[in-house]
Amino acid sequence: MLFDFERDFAGSLRCIPMIARQKLDIVGIKLSLRQWSRFTREERGKLTDLPCETVPEQATYRELVAHLIATRSDEPLRPLAVRGLEDWREEGRMPEAVKIQAQADGIAPPTATQWAALLPLQRFALVKLARSKHENENFVPAMLEFGLLHDVGSAPGAAAISHAHARQPN
Repeated sequence: MLFDFERDFAGSLRCIPMIARQKLDIVGIKLSLRQWSRFTREERGKLTDLPCETVPEQATYRELVAHLIATRSDEPLRPLAVRGLEDWREEGRMPEAVKIQAQADGIAPPTATQWAALLPLQRFALVKLARSKHENENFVPAMLEFGLLHDVGSAPGAAAISHAHARQPN
């Protein structure tokens, strides 16, 4: 599953799509774009499509990533330095980072009801985009795509929203 806001840069799988990032976070592996780019297109597709929900699936996923890093990359496997970024799993509590990013973009954050109704991958994407230093330009497009912003033309900061939504990622 690719989101519309990432199709331009992740559709070709030259960049790591959110679904693969989520799985990497779940198994606790930090994968660089350089490492990702050394995998074949088929391997990147497999990492995107492979299930990673149950403990056995997570073990299989982790083993595959470790194998690919060892065979395709000259960099070592690096565990995630910071754990606890799994607050996207909590449908009853929106992370502060999402609220702060919405405020920085001049938009209302999701309501508690909206947050709870999001799919786990959508919550993950919003948290990741809110915390990312280089990708938060996609936060507003993600909010729009997930149906969390309505009537943006009359909302405060609408010019910034329109500009952010129209911006194309590199």
